[in-house]
Amino acid sequence: MKTSIALILAAVATAFALPASAQFAKPEDAVKYRKASLTVIGAHFSRVGAMANGRVPFDAKVAAENADLVAVMAKWPWTAFPEGTDKGDTRAKPEIWKDAAKFKEDADKFQAETVKLQAAAKTGNLDAIKTAFGAVGASCKACHDAFRKD
Repeated sequence: MKTSIALILAAVATAFALPASAQFAKPEDAVKYRKASLTVIGAHFSRVGAMANGRVPFDAKVAAENADLVAVMAKWPWTAFPEGTDKGDTRAKPEIWKDAAKFKEDADKFQAETVKLQAAAKTGNLDAIKTAFGAVGASCKACHDAFRKD
């Protein structure tokens, strides 16, 4: 039941997130939105990671639920990087706006890898999940290395 509710909420939030960039009244609103989105993605991704790395017992259902949320939410933060949101409480580097094509490429890669993680988690095969988890992590790292301040 919790999974159904979470997925419904995620779907509704996604529908509202699509026009989100037009809804940011102030640059700091966009920064808060993207930080919150990325934080929640990280929380669900780390739950899968804890199983993939053997820190917690593997539960195929829990892995699939969390991978589903990661894949849905992976679409959210990117609308929250409009011009002018490089100031204030952000770790975003100016390179995001200087090399927008590369930033989009990295965001697209991340989203594609999360879909692969979602598919792997649906199989219930821990080895497949570990492989897909590693690819998502690598896409996160590549983007962070290029576009996030330490």
